[in-house]
Amino acid sequence: MAPPAARARYNANKADNQILTKKPPKRLNGNKDAAGVAVAGNKKEKKKNKNSATAPNATDKTQSSPNPIMPSVHTAFKTFVSARLCSAIWAYISDCDETFNYWEPLHYIINGHGLQTWEYSPQFGLRSYTYLLLQGVPGWIYQKLFNPSPILIFYMVRCMLGFGCALMERFMYKSICQEFGIHVGRLWLIFQLFSVGMFVSSTALLPSSFSMYFGCSALAAWWQQRYSLAIFFTAISALLGWPFAALIGVPLVLELLFRQRDWRTFVQWTLISGLTIALPMIAIDTKYFGKLTFAPLNIVWYNVFTSHGPNIFGTEPLSYYILNGFLNFNIIWLLALQSPIMLFMDYLIVPAKFKSTLNFPRYISLAPLYLWLVVFMAQPHKEERFLFPVYPLISLCGAITVDVYQRIFFRIKTLVFKIKSGIHYLDHSMFIAIIVMVASTVLGLSRVFALYRNYHAPMDLMLELNQFKNSPQYRPDEIYNVCIGKDWYRYPGSFFFPAHNFRLRFLKSEFRGMLPAYYTEGANATQVVHPYFNDQNLENEHMYFDYDQCHFLLDFDEGKYTTLEPSYSRRTKDWSIMKTLPFLIPEKSHKVLRAFYVPFLTDNHIKYGDFNLLKRKKTRNGS
Repeated sequence: MAPPAARARYNANKADNQILTKKPPKRLNGNKDAAGVAVAGNKKEKKKNKNSATAPNATDKTQSSPNPIMPSVHTAFKTFVSARLCSAIWAYISDCDETFNYWEPLHYIINGHGLQTWEYSPQFGLRSYTYLLLQGVPGWIYQKLFNPSPILIFYMVRCMLGFGCALMERFMYKSICQEFGIHVGRLWLIFQLFSVGMFVSSTALLPSSFSMYFGCSALAAWWQQRYSLAIFFTAISALLGWPFAALIGVPLVLELLFRQRDWRTFVQWTLISGLTIALPMIAIDTKYFGKLTFAPLNIVWYNVFTSHGPNIFGTEPLSYYILNGFLNFNIIWLLALQSPIMLFMDYLIVPAKFKSTLNFPRYISLAPLYLWLVVFMAQPHKEERFLFPVYPLISLCGAITVDVYQRIFFRIKTLVFKIKSGIHYLDHSMFIAIIVMVASTVLGLSRVFALYRNYHAPMDLMLELNQFKNSPQYRPDEIYNVCIGKDWYRYPGSFFFPAHNFRLRFLKSEFRGMLPAYYTEGANATQVVHPYFNDQNLENEHMYFDYDQCHFLLDFDEGKYTTLEPSYSRRTKDWSIMKTLPFLIPEKSHKVLRAFYVPFLTDNHIKYGDFNLLKRKKTRNGS
């Protein structure tokens, strides 16, 4: 049972959550927002609120704060959809794992050909086709009905992912306003909309993004004490998405078992989730791999129990996540890291002992973020996408920290200046929230613009192939080989090819790791075990293509050349330049000004190279 103060706050929040754009917010018997105000009413109510985050000895009934400005849930949803559609259109693919492990197999499912990685080999079975089918079935239907250009399927899937993310954020926004208060809710809304991390992750075709959708939806259900829904969403996140995302549900489960002592709900919904999610997943993957396969178990086994694990793909120091968090959330990341300390300071300084949440103490409701950070920061192998599942929680903890700073500021000001009673803490501290919102928004937009300018060239160059498809030289019955060397990890995917008769080919470079290969043609291609795949990231010559057979070539000229990585654009007898676009050279650019775009400064302190799309002047058959 929620304490009376929390229940009063919940009722106030509930009334304010029903605000529509055409109606003013309702008031409860002349009360102000329950987030630290003096409540007008009888003497007992006044005594209860003496220890609130207002001036001490509150007696003035006439003081009132302005109505809280809160976007309705419907308005918030519209803004989320708008922001995520912008991401779908303008965000670049930042992780080659997204291209080769998800977009390429999805291209195979929809169009019948695509690149296969070793994780999809039946002998390893680390990736689930069930996850791909969830994204691929709408694209497959779209392709069968309208036979569109592949690029349209790509953006259709991306828009679908963005809409799914907006649905999660709508649910979370409503839950945050109810559990943590309207002020925290509207701060979270702003932080989410202009977060670079959300711009990148919201439309990424990655299990970690999928786990973000359902993991955070599980937390939103948990904060509303809808335990059955929370368990089901956690199961979807961990089984269909990323198995390690089950870590988000650990505080939820512990609270249900040891605080609520509701073992029956846990056991019942765990079994229901297993039957409705795991069993169909096993059946689908077994059909695709040709043998009994449970992909979540395989990926956990590989990453945790093998002798080498993921560390063969590179390790990073602790500072990697610290810097990455700042790039994706700027000052909000720093505020989120302060949240536990600031909540303790709030407990010591502000008289109200923070019974303003409805159902849970904050050390319980915010535990998933810090548990996640402790576990993943301790891992040697670090990647940006590993933090995707908790991105909305970073915005939430940042919003709570801002709210705490405002409360502490008001408390200190009250003691120093003897402020009149009945004054809402936001009346004297809103400038703090405005400064943080403006600063984080400007930094976020600056970072997004820098990412687009610096790294979007490969996607734009691939679209240039459509010009060739519309030229008289194009032959629909010929296979065109688009080659790439050292820049293989920047390839955006086969959906960017203008037709089904284009193929990506790898040229040998200084890279010495495992590359993907095309699925074999014919039925049951997903069940074929290939000898050239291994789980040690060892190079295999099978993946390389003959340079003389290339029709087109993608190459980034940054001024560094080797025998295996020459300047192809200077081989003017072989190649003509179809299009050149600028692409950042990080080593020759200022670290800060390459990360954030600053008008009149950035262009003077960064260096671009030429990303070229080359067309062979004379093909092997002399045409």
